[in-house]
Amino acid sequence: MQAGNTCRRCVRNVGSGLRRNLTAEQFCLRSHPSRCFASSTYHQHLHDPSSNPSNRPLSQLKNTRASSTLGQTTRDEPGEAQTLPGLSQRSVLEPRVNPLLRPNNLFHPFSQSPSPEIRKRAAFIKQHAYCPHPSHRQTRIVESPNDPEARKTGSQPPVHVSFECPDCGIPVYCSEEHWADDYENHIEICDRLREINEDDHDLRSGRFFPEFEYPEEQIYESMINMTNWDTFLYTRDFKAINDTRSMRQVTRMLTYPVTIGSVLHELSPYNLRNRLTTEGLKSLSALRYTLHPPKTGAGPGIRGLRIASPPSRLFILGARAESSLPRNIWTQLNYMFGDTTFHLIFIGPEAMANRDAEWPLPERTASNPFGAIVEDRVHPHMKISTYVDYYHTLHEAKVFEPFDPYFDAFILFHPGLGHPASAHEWSATIPNLLETKIPIICTGYTEWDMKRDWQWVQEKVGGEVDMLLEPGENRFRSLRWEINDLDPGDVSAGNWGVWAFRGKRYETMRKDAE
Repeated sequence: MQAGNTCRRCVRNVGSGLRRNLTAEQFCLRSHPSRCFASSTYHQHLHDPSSNPSNRPLSQLKNTRASSTLGQTTRDEPGEAQTLPGLSQRSVLEPRVNPLLRPNNLFHPFSQSPSPEIRKRAAFIKQHAYCPHPSHRQTRIVESPNDPEARKTGSQPPVHVSFECPDCGIPVYCSEEHWADDYENHIEICDRLREINEDDHDLRSGRFFPEFEYPEEQIYESMINMTNWDTFLYTRDFKAINDTRSMRQVTRMLTYPVTIGSVLHELSPYNLRNRLTTEGLKSLSALRYTLHPPKTGAGPGIRGLRIASPPSRLFILGARAESSLPRNIWTQLNYMFGDTTFHLIFIGPEAMANRDAEWPLPERTASNPFGAIVEDRVHPHMKISTYVDYYHTLHEAKVFEPFDPYFDAFILFHPGLGHPASAHEWSATIPNLLETKIPIICTGYTEWDMKRDWQWVQEKVGGEVDMLLEPGENRFRSLRWEINDLDPGDVSAGNWGVWAFRGKRYETMRKDAE
């Protein structure tokens, strides 16, 4: 044995005579006991001659090799490791089941998906979505001339979807005949539906997601470029994302904090030449004055003590999915604004939906009358509070007063202000928001959804509102498209559009005495 190709431990054991009367396997096991779990049957091969494959009958060797083909389940057998005397022996590698999908094997029909979650979703769509073929009768009131429901002028009764398009794999029609007859209309969204199909399977493929590793603090001198997603991720020192699918996955969650930051930041892409109004410049300038404070020389120790300003409060109303986002996503707001302290307040009856195992709702007591859930250790400069209630109930109780236009802002992600199913829930809230005179930032799934909300606000409050940011496409919208399970033909993107308004301000003018 040459020392140039042997580790120091083996050379030392050879010199001490340990190699005598030992096989090569036993020698390596004595020298490196920590490496003995490389094979799950290592010890059996050393001590049990019958475990040697060469000594087994051929019939027992047919099923010994595990299959690892694409889309199938592979099992890792537990390995064993030697332990020191007096210590219990335990398994080093726990058995696990990994359904693995490669990038070239992501397309599967929803009803035949290897993921049980997607198969369950396919069953839900088939039970609730209706066929969009024009020969059927309408199932709801038509909201606009561009509504796909307006195409239905036939006399056939409504039928649930059951046929999956072979190109996109999503149930879209009640039969193959209706799918073929209306194919010219379906082809407009078929490619996008296939993209949604593959993105859903990619999230459940079992692969490692390096795009979900987010950077933390940067040096103070570094500046953020908010021209688009590419420049933002680059200047925030994210890992390079060279795949469009990975870009869609990461923007799906980052769109929530970055959309807020893109409107409030001093380097915002929205200015007087790009949709920002004069009243919007007044309101956002007050917020930016607080969000970008000058350096005060604060630091550790007694000499570094300085008076700190109160936190900036962001009221996120009608919170749903955004309230359950991983907290390291919301802390991106801290890294975008440096030393600013944030207090995120999620308010809405669905703010804690499907999170009972994570955060059981506390009892309403005299000290906590609205059952608030407070997370005060998310970040040294961030606190998150959640209220499972309507905002107008909290507003009437004056829980959050006083409001300050230099520190507070309301955020409404996809509120559905003008949607027939949710408009009545906002009728009591919007007047309360306008009374505060602080900015209200709204987003929408589509351009039509956003304009419908703005039209509803104008009809409800008339001229008692100032437009701060004109409705338009959000530069930091989610690049991933989603489907409505109640209508697979309704394709939208998270935070597609953004706009802002506030309660109208009246300037007091003094009339000169004659």
